[in-house]
Amino acid sequence: MSFDAVDVIRTKRDKGELSDGQIDWVIDAYTRGDVADEQMSALAMAILLNGMNRREIARWTAAMIASGERMDFAKLSRPTADKHSTGGVGDKITLPLAPVVAACGVAVPQLSGRGLGHTGGTLDKLESIPGWRAALSNDELMRQLDEVGAVICAAGDGLAPADKKLYALRDVTGTVEAIPLIASSIMSKKIAEGTGALVLDVKVGSGAFMKELADARELAETMVALGTDAGVRTVALITDMSVPLGLTAGNALEVRESVEVLAGGGPSDVVELTIALAAEMLAAAGVTDVDPAEKLRDGTAMDVWRTMIAAQGGDPSAVLPVAPEQHVVPAPATGVLSKLDALGIGVAAWRLGAGRARKEDPVSPVAGVELHAKPGDQVTEGQPLLTLHTDDPTRFDRALESLTDAIEVAASYDRPPLVIDRIGE
Repeated sequence: MSFDAVDVIRTKRDKGELSDGQIDWVIDAYTRGDVADEQMSALAMAILLNGMNRREIARWTAAMIASGERMDFAKLSRPTADKHSTGGVGDKITLPLAPVVAACGVAVPQLSGRGLGHTGGTLDKLESIPGWRAALSNDELMRQLDEVGAVICAAGDGLAPADKKLYALRDVTGTVEAIPLIASSIMSKKIAEGTGALVLDVKVGSGAFMKELADARELAETMVALGTDAGVRTVALITDMSVPLGLTAGNALEVRESVEVLAGGGPSDVVELTIALAAEMLAAAGVTDVDPAEKLRDGTAMDVWRTMIAAQGGDPSAVLPVAPEQHVVPAPATGVLSKLDALGIGVAAWRLGAGRARKEDPVSPVAGVELHAKPGDQVTEGQPLLTLHTDDPTRFDRALESLTDAIEVAASYDRPPLVIDRIGE
């Protein structure tokens, strides 16, 4: 059956439902280049303004999956589980999480991405390790999963190519915020990846993509429904991102902190969220008789980390790079630190060189922000509160501008829960 792009646009513009046939056709035609960017831009804006129902989102996601290949882990000797975070500041959880879960007997095929804007990318962090490489062939990925139990690498071009094209378009047309398109973008790649279980970390707060809890909950519920409908056991945790995770935001800085967690130490919030997500991944994969916290304590998670890094050409014993230029930000008053805004810290790290404005921009492995206190801690006026790290001292002024309203000291502070809600069975 033949369709017309303008008719599809008009249907959604006029708040109608797209048929399965219309969705299948427009995704396929756009991927092949028969639907122009300006036409898909108009459709994306109509979706942003008028939404989609569960059937439409599920079909849109299935059409994007069908645009490329699907991976199959059925031949592995152990079950698989994956995690996806919607992105935040200091969110290095994947780094300790994948080895912990693998140490518990569940394979983790973690296909990750690069950072854009103030949210850091997992691959950018790992590339601060000398020799480590993100690109693996499918054969290499399968072999490492079988032998090591965990892999963190770049997704191949064959997975949901329609999403790659549409994602770039949304970025420049003001349609990134459309929840149906966010959900289908994430889930098309994760379902095509072939994992048996998926745990979603949907972040909410100033440093997250979703600023309001209602929006985060809608996104979480939409993605859980998509995964469930596709036969993937899917659960979502809604977690706080009003404050950076851990005590670092930046590539090599976050790797160093992740290794501290794997060594049995590290910041309590990073450990808490790592264990919470690991427990969900293990339960979704049907493994309920192993304590992931024990794998941090007894060193087995660290063993998996070292083997995983070495398998991808990295030297787990190498000294990580350190910024040649540092600037200390003092506490502005004496009292309880009551605000350390995640967005302000994230933008500062980005301006110091840890992130990119465009996908083709390079990132600095040494740039970032080190935190010496977290909200709830007692501070004294003048004590070091933050240390800014960069290889270009001309970046300090712009980074400091982003911190103007990011720090407050008060008489008290009520710490919000790290895990706010859980969506799924």
